[in-house]
Amino acid sequence: MTATISKIEVFCIGMPLVGTFTSGGVSKKVTKCVVVRVTDSDGAIGISSIDPSSTAKSPHTAPELAVAIRDRIVPALIGQDPGNANRIFEIASKLTPAQPGAVVGVELACIELVCRRAQIALYDYLGGAILDRILFNGWVGELPPDEAVTEAMRWKDAGFKSMKIKVGNDVGKDSARVKAVRDAVGKDIKLRMDANQQCTVDQALALCRAVKSCDMQLFEQPTPKDDLAGLARVRREGGIPIMADESISDHQSLIRVIKADCADFVKFGIKQAGGLLPAARMLATAEAAGLPVVLGHGFGLDLSTTAEIMLGATSRNVVPGLECVGPLKVVDTVATTRLDISSGSIALPSGPGLGIALDEEKLARYSLTMDH
Repeated sequence: MTATISKIEVFCIGMPLVGTFTSGGVSKKVTKCVVVRVTDSDGAIGISSIDPSSTAKSPHTAPELAVAIRDRIVPALIGQDPGNANRIFEIASKLTPAQPGAVVGVELACIELVCRRAQIALYDYLGGAILDRILFNGWVGELPPDEAVTEAMRWKDAGFKSMKIKVGNDVGKDSARVKAVRDAVGKDIKLRMDANQQCTVDQALALCRAVKSCDMQLFEQPTPKDDLAGLARVRREGGIPIMADESISDHQSLIRVIKADCADFVKFGIKQAGGLLPAARMLATAEAAGLPVVLGHGFGLDLSTTAEIMLGATSRNVVPGLECVGPLKVVDTVATTRLDISSGSIALPSGPGLGIALDEEKLARYSLTMDH
């Protein structure tokens, strides 16, 4: 008889950040995440974490997703086969149609359980890893040029081969920052810039002209996420490869971006895709469309970060320089070991599953109350 799900625990975690982070105009000192632990009737366990973006609004915040899993999804999954990921996904999706993030937590934890039971790593479940070493992408905030240079050189000296420079909608300040960083790091570091939807088409094009000499790898989401026509125009006229990020929220939106011919790269993470299996399918779709993928999300615990590392290792269409760099932004972990990506690369982690065990004391220390 197949072991069935006997218990699902949900933890809302408030993990302090190493400083104050500002992205898209939103500042925060704590990142709120959800940790899920599934136990089956044989005692096998599987774990996952989901990390809403810093700009997440209701009903997509971590406490709301945690409550949705606890109150709606958990009762329906007790007694189900954790190995049937398609059925788990279908049941959970019907219960929380407005909160796809809640589905990801249980889908990934059930898959992780199956991997542990089979003594295989998460990438083996997806067909195997073809990369032995994983590279990560540094970041430079919206800072004055001298401070931006200090930050960029710290990444370069640590061993990072690529980094993202945050820009806003002030062409003068943004271009000065980008040029200063390019001059400082030299020509061998790949540079990306990310506007987090803050530009008009004209502002984006002006910035493209201003940094034309800086050999940018890509310009991430200059225009608002729904303005695919504007994004396409920046791509046609700007002379810098364009990456869609916020424009992509699921598989259907990826198809819309492909049809609009508005991007040279696309970016998503496992949560953004709606789960591990949807993310793998989106990777395949992007590759078929000739669009390389930048994988990852900015604020994540070791669990979700390792899941994206393992997914990224399964495809050469994933651009070197993953953006799942959350462990560099937080003061601690909820695991018994800590993922160290501070040198800009790591050898491929091994399983079973994610190869991670939860630390009960730290789970308790960083847990938040879910109910408002």
